[in-house]
Amino acid sequence: MLWITEFSGFFSAALAVILLSPSLQSFSPAAAIRSSHLDAYFRPSPSASDHSVRNFSYRESPILRNADECRFSGGDPGVCNPSYVHVAITLDFVYLRGSIAAVNSVLQHSACPESIFFHFLVSETSLESVIRSTFPRLNFKIYYFAPERVQSLISSSVRQALEQPLNYARNYLGELLEPCVDRIIYLDSDIVVIDDILNLWKTGLGPSTIGAPEYCHANFTSYFNGAFWFDERFNETFKGRKPCYFNTGVMVMDLKKWRRFGYTETIEKWMEIQKAERIYELGSLPAYLLVFAGHVAPISHRWNQHGLGGDKVKGSCRDMHEGPVSLLHWSGSGKPWSRIDAKHPCPLDSLWEPYDLYKRSH
Repeated sequence: MLWITEFSGFFSAALAVILLSPSLQSFSPAAAIRSSHLDAYFRPSPSASDHSVRNFSYRESPILRNADECRFSGGDPGVCNPSYVHVAITLDFVYLRGSIAAVNSVLQHSACPESIFFHFLVSETSLESVIRSTFPRLNFKIYYFAPERVQSLISSSVRQALEQPLNYARNYLGELLEPCVDRIIYLDSDIVVIDDILNLWKTGLGPSTIGAPEYCHANFTSYFNGAFWFDERFNETFKGRKPCYFNTGVMVMDLKKWRRFGYTETIEKWMEIQKAERIYELGSLPAYLLVFAGHVAPISHRWNQHGLGGDKVKGSCRDMHEGPVSLLHWSGSGKPWSRIDAKHPCPLDSLWEPYDLYKRSH
């Protein structure tokens, strides 16, 4: 891939992780509240049960507390508290271990962990008990996303994991989350944050609806096939725009604008076209490129050092981009927990492992 460049300072990245690691502290309880106003598409399935959760056992996360300089209005513990930094992550059985490591990393490097509110998108409600036991003082809420909401719109992809309905739940954040939540950081489950997430939260979006690191040197044409580029109905979409590739695994989203301009419906229309015409091969990403490429607020590349999972099929080891690092992203088919368990880790997988809370059975 053209957007992956060689990283010559592996030791400096490891050193950065050590330098950024915070001291362990303690913080006071905060309520975890469940959604009570979901529509028919987002209602939990009656078949959801807790029995399968028994296979998952995690250590309790370190207790962390806000620093003195944090400004937090503690009088309102609800999701609408204006002091919160809002973060959305999906939870499922396959990537649960990654999601928990991602949350742990965000908390470990935040000066104001009590001021972070996590919005977990799930298709299996029993996972809430895992989050409660692992992060007993976490501010969070569970949002059920019914697979049938998007199932009929999903087309086959180069990798089966990209076809999972929950992979498309980010398209519905404007509907799922309360109207008072007008800004959100969306994170994939295969990341770790090694910087204070408040620095990402404060990113200005200007007139744009989403912000993300852009990679304008990437071969943008490769994300769509000939059926797209040879058909004026489709390729005219980018007329007057200078589209660049961006990875949807790390985005700052203005949900107020998202709702106003109806981007959920726009993405669904492109998915319908894909279903009928087959204009791309890569899961949920191309629809975002079609809607937003050329209109994205650029964010520093340090916030998505992606591609560490290798390509979409083989998942071979890769190095990072040059430059500073705030977020490591194992996008691609190779996941650090799988490679570590198989005793065939890549060198950079050691930077993920300190945030792993999984209890191994002996």
